[in-house]
Amino acid sequence: MSIDVKYRTAATANGGRDGRTRTEDGKLDLQLSTPKALGGAGGEGTNPEQLFASGYAACFLSAMKFAAHELNLQVPTGAAVTATVGIGMRSEGGFGLDVELAVALPGVERNDAQRLVEAAHQTCPYSNATRGNIDVRLSIV
Repeated sequence: MSIDVKYRTAATANGGRDGRTRTEDGKLDLQLSTPKALGGAGGEGTNPEQLFASGYAACFLSAMKFAAHELNLQVPTGAAVTATVGIGMRSEGGFGLDVELAVALPGVERNDAQRLVEAAHQTCPYSNATRGNIDVRLSIV
């Protein structure tokens, strides 16, 4: 598969889950902390799962806007996507992620909302990157 890259960025992490991460332009510069549920201290920092959830939610909402244009539908101003990301041990060994995307489309008919969410799931780069690797559940709330 070839990709016509339109934008590229980089971030560097030091110290792992209890370190720091910073984008090359410095717009994102965050302390990281391991959650207590994963054996860490909890700390004031964020964690990779929170960052992944934030990115996926924002990207999926943008993918819905793109799909809406293609489907001749409207994404309402109050639309929101909540990405819930879990991490744990895989039965096959190692760690894995679990993702649920809960989509709020106030005022959109259920059938249109379903078409929009399904189309976004086919175009969203996060969905394409995770397809076949992570079970991503979609719901309309």
